Amino acid sequence: MPSAIPTLCVLGELVVDLLPVPVAGAGPEGTAPQFVARPGGNALNVAVAAGRLGAPVALLARLGTGPLGANLRRHAELSGVDVSGFVDAAEPVSLAVVGLAPDGSADYGFHVMGAADWRWTDDELARVLPEGTAVLHVGSISSWTGPGCSAIADLVERLAGTALISVDPNIRPMLAEGPVGASLGNDRAAVTARLDRLVRSAAVVKVSSEDLAWLEGGTPDLDDAARRWAGRGPALVLVTDGGGPLRVARPGRPLLHRASPRVAVVDTVGAGDSLAAGLLSGLLAAGVTDRVALEQLPDERLLEILDDAALVAALNCTRVGADPPTRAELDAARAAR
Repeated sequence: MPSAIPTLCVLGELVVDLLPVPVAGAGPEGTAPQFVARPGGNALNVAVAAGRLGAPVALLARLGTGPLGANLRRHAELSGVDVSGFVDAAEPVSLAVVGLAPDGSADYGFHVMGAADWRWTDDELARVLPEGTAVLHVGSISSWTGPGCSAIADLVERLAGTALISVDPNIRPMLAEGPVGASLGNDRAAVTARLDRLVRSAAVVKVSSEDLAWLEGGTPDLDDAARRWAGRGPALVLVTDGGGPLRVARPGRPLLHRASPRVAVVDTVGAGDSLAAGLLSGLLAAGVTDRVALEQLPDERLLEILDDAALVAALNCTRVGADPPTRAELDAARAAR
């Protein structure tokens, strides 16, 4: 898939999110809640957010069967995402049923047995990878679920010397361990080992406090965790904590905290994905397309990019589902602060 323009390439799953419609009620017996189907999944959300920000972005995804597949493709296209890296797959599309707490935080129930997203092969990835890939973002379920996670890790290791590699674990405990995880070939040891392999090659890692709680157990000290993860090889580690401060860790530099913008939260679906898209789009626009360039980026410039990324995530949280802002909306919100 040729491309002469330095491109952000996002690799991962496509998921249909079934989001509740609270105002619709649940029927007279309270047993028939209503849901709306919205395009989702870590990779699709990141690509769409980057596309709306005007970044040159390509999405590599295995598009499963079923009536909702066309909606997933169209959602990406409408945001300016290059979808020529889609692989038509025989397996079904992944489905997530979303529950929302009063504070807007999300809980997920997944229906992903035999889904298309975990079946990547080396040949498929070689065929669809853009020649202009300058930044590669991988993560979430497809990055730690076999058999396709091995092909993804092989690709990450091949590109680590020539492109900026970004990794987001985005752990979903139900799919990473327990009976459902076991049905996908996942358990804590396997998932941790697969992520370790990715982190070793990554220049950028975004990890949430929820991810850390699962990966490390208990309630880790987030400052300490950010420093430790920066010591594992990445040039930049971001630790998110919901609406709490963003931890910014770089090897050999002081740990930085950055406050999140205050907004009226509708829900948090896609917030972390929007943050990643804002960061990677900003780095690409600044010409940061490899580890050396990232290491040389001054803290002041990095924080400017992160402030924009945090605002992208905050604006996403003011809307239902994963619905990140356009560049014009971001510029307007920045000017109004």
